[in-house]
Amino acid sequence: MAFCTLEHSTLAYKVDFALYGCAILLLTVFLMVAGTSEQWSAIGALTLTGIVSWTGIEYALHRFVLHGLMPFRRWHLLHHERPRALIGTPTIISAILFALLVFLPALVWGGLLRSCALTVGMLIGYLAYAITHHAAHHWRSDNAWFKQRKRWHALHHANIEHAGYYGVTSSFWDHVFGSTRRAS
Repeated sequence: MAFCTLEHSTLAYKVDFALYGCAILLLTVFLMVAGTSEQWSAIGALTLTGIVSWTGIEYALHRFVLHGLMPFRRWHLLHHERPRALIGTPTIISAILFALLVFLPALVWGGLLRSCALTVGMLIGYLAYAITHHAAHHWRSDNAWFKQRKRWHALHHANIEHAGYYGVTSSFWDHVFGSTRRAS
């Protein structure tokens, strides 16, 4: 299955960013058009909940799935061995996971508007993660926040057996769960 490989072509890699950007834009437009002004604060709160929730999910996936469970651990090791390669979750897989694990449960729980709001927040978090992770491996910047994220991720890559530093967009959960170690 060429559309479902871990190492992407440059085009497939860029399409992933574009598709998630378009999904965020479309969901946001839908929420603005379909939601009433009385619903906007709830929509905003659920979107923010999705963004904040993503940081915990990002941490848990990276620490416990990508560094803990086979075959995901083996696949993730490819990224550690070749950090500049365009290796990542195929878009079709991540999109299905968002639909099944975020959108559909939220739809059953709270209806279409709430589901879209929570999902758009999670997608914003995911896209922020994807951009930050790509930037950590491929970009240079003088921005202080970006330099800190790049340094944090470099510490993660420095020791695969005792990786630590699992958060890419935030170090919050690493501090909460003690998955940091002293930089040498």
